[in-house]
Amino acid sequence: MLEIIVALYSIYTFIRVYISVMQIGYINQEKRKDPVLMAAGKYMVAANYAVAKEKLGIIETFVDYLMFIWWVFAGFAWLSSLFQVDGSVMSSVLFLFGVVAVNYIVGLPFSLYQTFKIDEAFGFNKMTLKMFIIDALKSIALFVVIGGAIFALLSWIISSYEMWWLWGFILMFAIAVAANLLMPFFMSLFNKFSPLEEGELKEAIVNLMDQAGLKSDGIFVMDASKRDSRLNAFFGGLGKSKRVVLYDTLLEKLDKKELLAVLGHELGHFSHGDIWKNIALMGLLLFIAFYLFGHLPDTLFIEMGVAPYAGVQIAMLMLLLPLLSFVFTPFMSYVSRHNEYAADEYGSAMGGKENLVSALLKLITENKAFPKSHPLVIFFYYTHPPILERLKELDYDASNVVIAEEKIEEPPLPNDGIFAFVNKDDN
Repeated sequence: MLEIIVALYSIYTFIRVYISVMQIGYINQEKRKDPVLMAAGKYMVAANYAVAKEKLGIIETFVDYLMFIWWVFAGFAWLSSLFQVDGSVMSSVLFLFGVVAVNYIVGLPFSLYQTFKIDEAFGFNKMTLKMFIIDALKSIALFVVIGGAIFALLSWIISSYEMWWLWGFILMFAIAVAANLLMPFFMSLFNKFSPLEEGELKEAIVNLMDQAGLKSDGIFVMDASKRDSRLNAFFGGLGKSKRVVLYDTLLEKLDKKELLAVLGHELGHFSHGDIWKNIALMGLLLFIAFYLFGHLPDTLFIEMGVAPYAGVQIAMLMLLLPLLSFVFTPFMSYVSRHNEYAADEYGSAMGGKENLVSALLKLITENKAFPKSHPLVIFFYYTHPPILERLKELDYDASNVVIAEEKIEEPPLPNDGIFAFVNKDDN
């Protein structure tokens, strides 16, 4: 059984790396062609940024694979002996904290490199090392309290019920819904939310929400610029906790009409019930995951040198969930892309098609989003339709538009240390 799982995980890893390699080659070809939607300089920068992230992702995928191999052949047995896992709830929680801690430490260099090397080089990162550390400490504290409680409840359920996978699914699905309800609270621990000032913009947004039948907890501006320069807006929370959140960077870059068109798009998701559809899809994935991993044979754990105690079973679920999620990704991405087209139609009706087009063009430029991707990447990962397809649906023909060139300094691809070997032959 262990050999089958390792083989499946190996195939999963190979496919992910293959997709990334194809994406890198595709972007490196496309960036040499005539630019679309952006001036030539920004087009090249966006391409290099996409390639840099993809290359880092390949290395991270390989490391994840090595960690998986280590966990199933030695890591679980080592950690189990270290914490003397005996089937009690406390020993299971300590074991799971150990698994998460090891994975966090291994993944930390990638997070640091992404933030302070790649994002810094391409002008996104505004975060200081001190802020990064404070955010990390807050996240760890939250995880110890909330994650520890979840681990304890799951461990107790596994130890108490024969059909633990069903009760475990119900618990995790309820927690997922609760997390959406409490999202504004959790986000307030990391960012400052200020009520949008009274004025024409607020009145226009309230009028837009009234047309869509949305009652919210308020309209807030988030100080996103202290960490990142990207633009975004979203509706956070569920029920009475729902609030409109605008990045301060978005307010700086979009005019009133463009902003209303973007919010119209988001209201389209609300009007079509897309949040609840996503929760339902997540619930389906969780149910399948708990059913499958709740029926893993005890012989599998014996092959790994551990007893099938609650903590080990939860750790195995955590380890294999990305594999199962990947299988479902194309379907979930397809549904999401369909929802985005419908939201674009709704947003263009409420805020004006030309305003939504203008906003989308600004968003991809400011966020340095390369407008083209390999078909495999779109099939697996794109939760939004390709920007060229979205604009086409909005009756915008990018081929007839000439964008004036701007003088721009092209940041180099990171080319140091262990990342040097993947940064050759890009220019």
